[in-house]
Amino acid sequence: MTRYETREVHLARRPDGMPVTDDFRMITTSLEPPGPGQVLVRNVLMSVDPYMRVRMAKLPSYPHWELDQVMDGSAIGVVERSEHPDLPVGTVVSHRLGWREHAVLDAGHASTVRHIDGIPLTAHLGVLGMAGFTAYVGLTQIGALTPGESLYVSGAAGAVGSAVGQIARILGAGRVVGSAGTPAKVAYLVDGLGFDGAFDYHVESLSECVATNIPDGIDVYFDNVGGGHLQAALDSMNQHGRIVVCGAIGEYNALRGQPGPSNLIYVLTKRLRMEGFTIREHMAEYPAFVARATTWLLDGQLRSTDTVVSGLESAVDAFRDLLAGRNIGKMLVRLSEDPTPPPDRGAASA
Repeated sequence: MTRYETREVHLARRPDGMPVTDDFRMITTSLEPPGPGQVLVRNVLMSVDPYMRVRMAKLPSYPHWELDQVMDGSAIGVVERSEHPDLPVGTVVSHRLGWREHAVLDAGHASTVRHIDGIPLTAHLGVLGMAGFTAYVGLTQIGALTPGESLYVSGAAGAVGSAVGQIARILGAGRVVGSAGTPAKVAYLVDGLGFDGAFDYHVESLSECVATNIPDGIDVYFDNVGGGHLQAALDSMNQHGRIVVCGAIGEYNALRGQPGPSNLIYVLTKRLRMEGFTIREHMAEYPAFVARATTWLLDGQLRSTDTVVSGLESAVDAFRDLLAGRNIGKMLVRLSEDPTPPPDRGAASA
């Protein structure tokens, strides 16, 4: 019986603050061949995401990774051996067994990725994947954005934030403003993605900067950062505004004992609604989102933006760079050769 040698990344210990190399361990292992109803997948791309930092901790009511076990996450790969008729060899699939070069999984846990001319494979982990879907659900269901309303999104140059701004414009937002960590990112939000305004959050008064950029107040705040960004947004929220709590990347490396905003009284006095969510509760709506977002991509309303590094040995550094804000758009790790043809020159990708 042939076994398949591969590499995977394990969580060696729970990080204290910013993760370091010694928190992880690269393991060479061998996989059993796929059994009935299973497939062997060669991973091509894997995603690293901010929520993974929370899974490295051990917090109540949130699933955590076990020590000395392989981590997981979104990935796209190619079926190299199949024991299921619906997924023949060569099929491109998405699945949840990232952080490894190969995976054996039940066919029911893999979804076929259909090639569409003009759309790169990376988009299926970005604006057509969980990042774009998170943005869409946050805007339409949690934030209930309506045409003409103003939107402010923190962490706007990241995978979710960049999708939030673009989708808000498509849905008819009156003004879309985002914050980011460098002048280059700020320029890209406005010139590349069509934001109405953007600013570098490294300022003396974040609250004043938000108010200056959104002088008529915020109707929907999409929070990816937490901390001072939430406090600044609360100062500028309009009455009956909505705060979408998607992430808190500014606090992930210090998950305990962080002080909250000092102006939460505005939730009461401005009659605000503030709600957190996780995308796994909304997966029934994912196919409809993909159909809609694919049309936006093909007609140029939506751009797929990503930062890609190569090799599983680079995955930990890519994750650290993500937490440090060194990416634009979706942070991905390329693990092997892309099986799909390159997109046309006019494709909506960056």
